[in-house]
Amino acid sequence: MLTILLYLIVMALVGGMIFLAASAVFGRSEELPPLQPGTTAAVLPAEGVTSADVDALRFQQVLRGYKASEVDWALHRLGMEIDSLRAQLEARSESAPEVVDADAEAVSERPDDV
Repeated sequence: MLTILLYLIVMALVGGMIFLAASAVFGRSEELPPLQPGTTAAVLPAEGVTSADVDALRFQQVLRGYKASEVDWALHRLGMEIDSLRAQLEARSESAPEVVDADAEAVSERPDDV
């Protein structure tokens, strides 16, 4: 019985030393300061979102994934950008319908690559 207790104590000491060594190597207390309430680390430009902006987009991680409010905000911003681009495209097509029709005919005349 004393041998089992001695093994448990030695295992706890070795485990504690390994934990302390790993904490010294990997846990250097280089934590970022907390964000102010109501702010986010996710950043997108006000206009002209590019694929590089979306690739660089990062969200704060929480217990079960990403912070939902940041993801919702980013999706809302991207949706607004898509709506803006669609409105610009429709405005262009209304101002020059013959150009759009000529492009549509050129596309329909192309042979299939199948």
